[in-house]
This record gives sequence, structure tokens and C-alpha cells, in this order.
Amino acid sequence: MTSPRRQSHRSPSSTAAGTVRHHRPRPFAPEQFAPFEGGPDPAETAEGAALLARALVEGGRGGADEQAVQRLVGLVEETGIDTVAGLWADAPAISLGGALWRLYALRTATTRNGAQWAAWYRAGYGAHVARAIAGAIEPPGARELQVLTDHILTGAFTGDFDVALERAAAYCRVVCLGQAHHAEALEAGRPEQAGALLRQAKRLLGTAEELEEAAAAWRAGTLD
Repeated sequence: MTSPRRQSHRSPSSTAAGTVRHHRPRPFAPEQFAPFEGGPDPAETAEGAALLARALVEGGRGGADEQAVQRLVGLVEETGIDTVAGLWADAPAISLGGALWRLYALRTATTRNGAQWAAWYRAGYGAHVARAIAGAIEPPGARELQVLTDHILTGAFTGDFDVALERAAAYCRVVCLGQAHHAEALEAGRPEQAGALLRQAKRLLGTAEELEEAAAAWRAGTLD
């Protein structure tokens, strides 16, 4: 899944097959993020976004109450996906902001296209051992995937951040395997659609690899 703002092999993507496409977001966050607005200087904006990512993760892990954590998990609903994209979609994949963006984008794609993501997840669920890392869910339907991605994002603020990233990566691996299976089934009758879905699966696999690399950087103390 590539970034909703850019078609790239390295960030969460959007296609008509079921993920989310977003127009270029406004460059600044809403009122609650005013202290981090960086003005016209892109370097200042990027620095402010990185500081905000650090503040959110450390704030959630610093004993925040349940209501505060739920507000962090629901950041997209409160501020809009364009705002979150404007903060972190352009951050390096192996950075705190880049990792947070991928967690939020995965959750948003799953929420907005639950039936499609559930179909992909079911197709990859039985064959991929990564499901055990992502978290066992039965049955793997749209509602269950919403709960799963909520739990993964909650864990980023209340548990081990690297574990949350690895769970998200495992989730991506199960879904992209399911996408590949769906693409294979489409190949005979709808080769163009099959090709597009296979490319989407490859991008989602790239996201999984980035999340795993970010988890390793967090453990090493180098994820900034």
C-alpha cells in the first residue's frame, strides 16, 4: 500500500480495488498542532512533524489514560486523513513519522474498504504464518479487521512500539498474499485488473518490509 498522496512502491497506496486515494493535503495541521507549524520552510515543517510524532508516541507511552490513548488512535477521525498525510506521508519510511503514517494509513484503508480488505485477508489467512503475529481473529471479517488494526495502533502507544510495527507488517503480508491469490484468479478473464492488483500486492509487501525495518531501528534506538 503506497501513500495516498503519491504512487510509490514505498508507502501505503490507493487504488480502485479497495484502498484509499487522497488528494494532496493542506501543508499544515489544524488548531491542536499549531505549535508545530513550520511556516514556508519545508525543513522546519518536517522537523515539526518529527517532533510531533515523538511527542505523540512518548505521550501515549508515558501513562496516558485510556481516553487520551483512544484520541490518539482516532486521530484520523478527529483531524482528517489529509492532515495526517500532510504531517508524515513525506517522512522517510524508516522514521518515527513515516512508521506512524503507515499505521494510520493501514487502519484507514481497512476501515473504509472493510469488505474488500477482509476478502483479501481471508484469501491469505490460511496460507501465511504471519497471521499469528498480526493477531488471531475469527472470523476474519470487516469488523474483526477493524478491531485488529485498532489494537495494533493502540499497541503503538501503550505497548512495545516495535511489536506494533511488526504486527502491522504481518497484517500487510497476509493481505498482500490474499491480493496475489485474487490476482491469479482474475488473470484469465481480466488480465489488466489482475496486473493492477498484483502491483498493489507488491507495494503492500514493500510496506511490510519498511515496517519491519522501522521496528528493528526502534529496538536499536535509531528510529527518529
